[in-house]
Amino acid sequence: MKVYLVQHAQAKHEKDDPERSLSEKGRADIKKVAEFIAKKGDINVTGILHSGKTRARQTAEVLTEYLKPSNGISESDGLNPMDDPSIWAARIADITENIMLVGHLPQLSRLAAILLCWDTTKDVVEFEMGSIICLWTEKYKSWCIRWMVTPDMMP
Repeated sequence: MKVYLVQHAQAKHEKDDPERSLSEKGRADIKKVAEFIAKKGDINVTGILHSGKTRARQTAEVLTEYLKPSNGISESDGLNPMDDPSIWAARIADITENIMLVGHLPQLSRLAAILLCWDTTKDVVEFEMGSIICLWTEKYKSWCIRWMVTPDMMP
């Protein structure tokens, strides 16, 4: 099973846009990343879940255009910046299909730490806005980082 953790792409500043929509750079970055993984990656996700915040939803929408998950896109609780990462760690234990979660720091970083080393205080992944990390497990024995793509890697 694979879980893809995605930090939302760059958003506009709150003073300029209280909804914090994606900036032009953020939209361009996530499109490049989405196009790359759709062409080069072996990604088959059943669904893309996001926090519901505008920047996460818009990031998820771009990814959905390229990856075309069978169950589409939907909002989910537990993916906001300060949400307890153990919520999703427990849910993932009951999921058997590949999923993508689009959220925020520090929640995503803490979730990765729980899955990889059972300790939310460890910094095991350095996310960037618009980055995707693929975590993989076989029969939930242990998780490992399969790969990571950041906007900076795109031409």
